[in-house]
Amino acid sequence: MPKGVVGVLLAGGQSSRMGGGDKSLRLLGGRSILDRVVERVRPQVGRLILNANGDPSRFAATGLPVVADSVEGFVGPLAGVLAGLDWAAANVKSAVWIATAATDAPFVPRDLLRRLIRATEAGAELVCATSNGRTHPVIGLWPVRLREDLRRALTDEDLRKVDVWTSRYRVAFVDFPADPIDPFFNVNTPEDLAAAERLVSG
Repeated sequence: MPKGVVGVLLAGGQSSRMGGGDKSLRLLGGRSILDRVVERVRPQVGRLILNANGDPSRFAATGLPVVADSVEGFVGPLAGVLAGLDWAAANVKSAVWIATAATDAPFVPRDLLRRLIRATEAGAELVCATSNGRTHPVIGLWPVRLREDLRRALTDEDLRKVDVWTSRYRVAFVDFPADPIDPFFNVNTPEDLAAAERLVSG
């Protein structure tokens, strides 16, 4: 897989609909959701990091570098994207892209990066995944060269919505089949977790 791609797992949310805490650490089929995501994404990228705020020791079992948001105040997933871009620029000289995935999506595709990278061949500056008629703004490919543009948007413009920022660039959308399971099914609520358990056990 491309060594110039850093994988960034986004766990910076506050999990309010799950009652707080780290939903990625909830067990699914006897393993944490996060473990399942790491297993699927790690083989696809050159380096893998976790974006999360608060005490990093709670993720020590993953063995991943834990990187906090670059902008304070829980300003949303773009802050996690920026943190990943900053880390990649500082730690991986060959880094051209970061690939982001959500830590509450236990069925993330094993061919995610291959398909996202292919979309850049036609000149896309950013790539975003879709499935089942829905766009998944935090599942995508982001060029390291745009990190200062993103920093300005977050700090000077107070911009928060992912699609507002990405619309400024040439964005490619890559659709993934949702049958038999939507690969971007995300666990936001206890009901979602129960549904994921049925999918895992089925």
